[in-house]
Amino acid sequence: MFKQFSVQRILVTSYFAHLNACLSVCCPVEQLPTITAQSPSSLIAFPFDESFPVTCEAKGNPEPEFRWTKNGQEFDPFLDPRLLKEENSGTFVIPNNGNLTEYQGTYRCYASNNLGTAISREIEFIVPHVPKFPKETLEPVMVEEGEPFTLRCDPPKGIPPLQIYWMTINLQHIEQDERVSMGLNGDLYFSHAVEKDSRRDYCCFAAFPRIRTIVQKTAMSVIVKTSRCHLGSSVFPHSLFSSQTSLTQTRPSLLTPSGGKSQTQLVKGDDLKLECIAEGIPTPQVEWVKMGHQLPVKAKLENHGKLLIVPTVEQEDSGKYMCKAKNVLGETFHYFTVTVEEPPEWVFEPESQLNMIGSEVLIKCSARGTPQPTITWRVNGIPLTIMVLINGDVVSQDGRATKTAVYQCEASNRHGTLLSNANIMIMNLPPMILTKEGEDYSAVEGKVVMMHCKVFSSPPSTITWSKDDSSESVEGPRFTVHDNGSLEIYSIEKDDMGQYTCSAKNTEGTSTIDSLVVSNVVLPMKDPTRIAVAPEDQQILMGTTAQLSCMAEYDKSFSNDFELLWEKDGVEIDGILQIINVSHRDQGVYTCVARTPVDQDMASVLLMVLDAPENLVLSEHKSKTVKLKWIPGDDHNSSIIEFIIMYEESQWEPGNWKELLRVPGNQNSAILKLHGHVDYRFRVSGVNDVGTGPPSEPTERYKTPPAAPDRNPENIKIEGHLPHEMDINWEPLLPIEHNGPGLEYKVSYRRQDVEGDWKEHMVKRHSFVVKNTPTFVPYEIKIQAKNHQGWGPEPKIVTGYSGEDFPSAAPDDVAVEVMNSTVVKVSWMRVHKDKLHGHLGGYRVIPQKQTFKSHGDKHTLTFPGDHNHATIPGLTPFSEYSLIVMTFNGRGNGPGSHPVNFKTPEGVPEKNPVFRVTDIQKHTVSLVWAAPLEPNGILTGYLLEYQLMNDTEDMGPLQTVDISNPDITEWILRDLEPKSKYKFYLRSCTTVGCGPVISEECTTTLETSLASIHGGISTQGWFIGLMCAIALLTLIVLIACFVNRNKGGKYSVKEKEDLHPDVESQGMNDDTFCEYSDNDEKPLKGSQHSLSREIKAGDSGDSLVDYGEEDAQFNEDGSFIGEYAGRKEKRVSAEIKATIQTPA
Repeated sequence: MFKQFSVQRILVTSYFAHLNACLSVCCPVEQLPTITAQSPSSLIAFPFDESFPVTCEAKGNPEPEFRWTKNGQEFDPFLDPRLLKEENSGTFVIPNNGNLTEYQGTYRCYASNNLGTAISREIEFIVPHVPKFPKETLEPVMVEEGEPFTLRCDPPKGIPPLQIYWMTINLQHIEQDERVSMGLNGDLYFSHAVEKDSRRDYCCFAAFPRIRTIVQKTAMSVIVKTSRCHLGSSVFPHSLFSSQTSLTQTRPSLLTPSGGKSQTQLVKGDDLKLECIAEGIPTPQVEWVKMGHQLPVKAKLENHGKLLIVPTVEQEDSGKYMCKAKNVLGETFHYFTVTVEEPPEWVFEPESQLNMIGSEVLIKCSARGTPQPTITWRVNGIPLTIMVLINGDVVSQDGRATKTAVYQCEASNRHGTLLSNANIMIMNLPPMILTKEGEDYSAVEGKVVMMHCKVFSSPPSTITWSKDDSSESVEGPRFTVHDNGSLEIYSIEKDDMGQYTCSAKNTEGTSTIDSLVVSNVVLPMKDPTRIAVAPEDQQILMGTTAQLSCMAEYDKSFSNDFELLWEKDGVEIDGILQIINVSHRDQGVYTCVARTPVDQDMASVLLMVLDAPENLVLSEHKSKTVKLKWIPGDDHNSSIIEFIIMYEESQWEPGNWKELLRVPGNQNSAILKLHGHVDYRFRVSGVNDVGTGPPSEPTERYKTPPAAPDRNPENIKIEGHLPHEMDINWEPLLPIEHNGPGLEYKVSYRRQDVEGDWKEHMVKRHSFVVKNTPTFVPYEIKIQAKNHQGWGPEPKIVTGYSGEDFPSAAPDDVAVEVMNSTVVKVSWMRVHKDKLHGHLGGYRVIPQKQTFKSHGDKHTLTFPGDHNHATIPGLTPFSEYSLIVMTFNGRGNGPGSHPVNFKTPEGVPEKNPVFRVTDIQKHTVSLVWAAPLEPNGILTGYLLEYQLMNDTEDMGPLQTVDISNPDITEWILRDLEPKSKYKFYLRSCTTVGCGPVISEECTTTLETSLASIHGGISTQGWFIGLMCAIALLTLIVLIACFVNRNKGGKYSVKEKEDLHPDVESQGMNDDTFCEYSDNDEKPLKGSQHSLSREIKAGDSGDSLVDYGEEDAQFNEDGSFIGEYAGRKEKRVSAEIKATIQTPA
């Protein structure tokens, strides 16, 4: 007996998948048009876009043809040369060429072939106009003090969203609070007028971000008429407190909405916004209630409690809401009836069908929504009139081939429209097997295999499976033929291997069909897939990364087809081994799935995230304190160590949560000390050994009443940047610490031990400059905070000094003690504190090398602190120096001392710059060298040494040649071994000793070369080139020295910093320098680094006058500061790139 399978009705997805495969693979079957791409229902022509494609694409067989309607009338894009079109496509493009208005309208696309017509949704092309406020002359708003009033905005219509701002003509936001607030309609409401409301520049700005446009309404003027003088206005100038207490109190009444009740309708998913703005004195407070229920958990209050927002409403948010505005004289109410409606949503969307000729056709279509959607039908885009409708469904009693068409079902209510195309094919077709012939299937013993046989036919086909050459169908409890034609074999056995045949047959067709169409498969055996290393359960900290490990083994023949997947709670997820930034929603069961084409294995892991505390309640409200209670969440077998209480406020940093308090884990409540005039929300997180858990849901908002400041500014700094001024700066109070509006600071100061009375100034910034002060005298300063509610606590007194001036005296009795050829010790007498005119920064020692006919190198060593001696290293041996000492403070350098001259003793010479082996012969070599650039004394001669080196690098005995004539720069060594390797060493010497060694190697020849016969070293080309290079270099150095001497120079910013140090720099050893500086940070001696930064013209604008007496002391044209710009006379490479300029 054959297993049979009937195709009753093919749904849209499988129908088109099979039919498309048939079209591309086996035979030309006609296909109804199907819309594959279309524009959204609303297409806005933003002015900054270059073009606007109106999309319509479709497929079918034959290829569909396209046509359009605009506002219900035929519209042919190909007749308009300005539109861009493509062949075989319904899409056209409207260019942004300035003529967009004529294209505004509602478009619909029709895709047709000889079988039927599919239609797109209606596409509205909207050309937004630039919104503008009308030009108008507005009379001033005259209002009595204490009376309510409203400033109308009436913004122009435009593309949403619309954002309204009230600002002054200088773009400063109008301050809003409990008394002054903006409504949802953009109007600015004043609960009652006070004198400070008088101003001439109330401006309403309307912003349309989607079209990048902001427009401004004509400025409005408000004049508040008063009939009295406020007592104590000097203490509380224009304060809300003084105004409310002196005005006649009135009962609350609502400025908006009007009346006692109103209806509000909105669509599911929108944000519900209800507002109540009241008038009255004192300013009424607003409370919200949902009648018969608690306010939704997601509800939040904004605009100082006047605005209730319920985001993303659902049906359960419908109901009756009440706002209550109250003050000491009474209360008033308004009731809102909120109805949440829904746009159409499919209950049963029409499905494409394939039906045999003569069968009954039933096309189901139903939708839900509020109000209930209206269902309308079209056939090929034409309204349906003759077919039977049962409960909105379409029924055709006799299916004929002529009734093949595209049926459109449209569901509409006032919130939107749904459109669905259903392709209804009525035909008879012989079976067509769409599965590829000769498909191979691999199977694993004991597992399951599924072999496919997809068939397209009408009427339905009978499908059977047989094995090998048998004509009988396979049967038994392990074999199942599914409705889609696939054969599933359970618990595969070795005997199941072989060739299987799928046969399809229906009533249509000829002998060709009766001969059966087959699809063959073969089953070999494979190794099973298994999880080798399974993941383990984890407790994870919120915000961290969870690492899930999973390793599997599988048959190697599936290397290209094996995949390792993850599922969460049974649903496949993207990604594999890591979950980054774990949140509470990541908690659950994760399954590792190892899969090959023939089998799979799975292993699961439980991921737990620390629960958040619940049911936060605020109680015991006492002005600036409140009690917070909560219920701890599940600790997942890890005890809670502590709770972290955080707060968020709505005015200064909305949305930014900050830590307020930590309490032990065994507590579930805390008393919170708060700031005044702040609208708070709170949340709690638990901490255990795993880490910090997720936060709880936030509490409702709690606003503290205004109060005087709790503290005064801290970190007061007193500085003097100019001699007769004192700059006072302090760390301002944080906005949340203001405790109320109108924060100011009272700055009080007086001369210490000189003045008895305080001088006081009120400022709003956090700095103040006292002018016309004596130079560097002590002052007492205190700063006190104040707002409209009163003064902060009594401030502490701090002491500081007025501005510094340059020191007016130089150190006396400067003496120099020479320690060795490169180091001297300098001592001096300290400058008296009365001559410092500021805080002592330290002392600077400036030695300057004296060279022939000019002043030489100069550098500055800085010694912060109070010193009377210093050690100066890095001097050049056998040189004359002139040295001065000066003091400095925060203002700058004082005058230099009288110069002290000294000489450094001889030292050993520097290494010779050149040492070469030339004219290498069998028994002789010639050596040449250049004298040291810095002899550091009187050169007495050279010490030449050499030794034989054998192949193993062992050294022979050292031979010495003492050359006593310093003018000799070449030497010939004789009696050397032929074809031997020698190493030569050369040192230059003074009476103190010999300097560092320079070495060279060479190997003697086997035969004497002709070079020794034809001439000595003086005729060698390399020697002549060397001498020319030395002569040219000497000439360049002389020219540079001459230019330096006559031109002068600018000094670098680094040098300026060296002479103007940070006075607060402290700490150094008495006998060692802590800072070394000269031009471009050049080392004094022995450094191999050259200057790499060039000084650009104009980089320094310092005046030479700034350095007082230093010119006279040095008797030079230029400032001595930064003048360490000359070259050492014999230095080969230039180290300073600055130029010297002599002032006129």
